[in-house]
Amino acid sequence: MSGLKFSEEDRKILNYERFHHPHPRVQLKMEVLWLKSQNLPVKLICKLANISPNTSRTYCKQYQSGGVERLKEINFNQPKSELESHQMAIRQYLELNPPANVNQAAQQIEKLTGIKRSPSQIRKFLKSIGMRCLKVGAIPAKADPDEQEEYKRDKLQPRLEEAKRGERAVLFVDAAHFVMGAFLGMIWC
Repeated sequence: MSGLKFSEEDRKILNYERFHHPHPRVQLKMEVLWLKSQNLPVKLICKLANISPNTSRTYCKQYQSGGVERLKEINFNQPKSELESHQMAIRQYLELNPPANVNQAAQQIEKLTGIKRSPSQIRKFLKSIGMRCLKVGAIPAKADPDEQEEYKRDKLQPRLEEAKRGERAVLFVDAAHFVMGAFLGMIWC
């Protein structure tokens, strides 16, 4: 594309936008056209910008057809998921019926929409609509808050007081690693 003509105003805009435009692809287009406006050979421009000659021709055709404003257009093919059209229904359903894991979410979404996707695609979709995985803690099946408070008050607190006075040794064991071998003199810590 050797027949391109650049006005002084376009050169100034190209020079500015190649560093200041918010989108990196547009910056690249501006850089290529700015280098072209400096009368550099296409081969050197392609090497400096790390693009192919076909890409350079595409950028030049865009400039020729619509000037600098045409270069600012971002026309990427961004396929949309079929799940996008069901986004609100999926979100509402999952908020009322939270899944335990991504596989369960995939099953619920398939049942709701008829669209089957892999767990990784479901995870990506859920993140895209602002949902996130929450870790939940389990409450022991027979936990009784009143009984626990009574134990703390009547048994634990007096023993801790005895330990402070040096009358007793108190060992704390991680409940997740507790082994029923303490009576043998072994404690898993």
